[in-house]
Amino acid sequence: MGDPKKPKKKYKGPRHPWQKQRLEEERELRQLYGYKNKKELWKMESILRRYRAQARRLIGARTKEAEKEKKQLLDSLYRLGFLEKDAKLDDVLSLTIKDIMERRLQTMLFRKKLANSIKHARQLITHGHVIVGEKVITSPSFLVPRAMENKIRVRKVGG
Repeated sequence: MGDPKKPKKKYKGPRHPWQKQRLEEERELRQLYGYKNKKELWKMESILRRYRAQARRLIGARTKEAEKEKKQLLDSLYRLGFLEKDAKLDDVLSLTIKDIMERRLQTMLFRKKLANSIKHARQLITHGHVIVGEKVITSPSFLVPRAMENKIRVRKVGG
């Protein structure tokens, strides 16, 4: 058992830290999506990796339980906004990191023109000025479900 005060890591970094091509891609993504550090990107990549691994495992499975699990996976990805309603497991395998990053609250705030820039969106979120549904969200990497997409608003700042 680990120390209860130290949370388990939710991501896995790259195998080799200094690959030029990967570093270039990460730099482009950082400019496009405005994440603060590489750990945020690696968390999103881990989410994508888990969904793709589950889809690969389910493609070959033929049991009744596997069919149920396929439906649950596709429904879950639909609710999160990654896939359309009539998607198949092959569509899960074609998901990219950009699909995941587009669902982050920081990106959505900027795309909906509620913030002047991607960095401004991050600042509004971390300072507690953004409300999704009835909750104040202070995490820029919050993945916005499809049902909450239209319930994003910015609280009035200042007096």
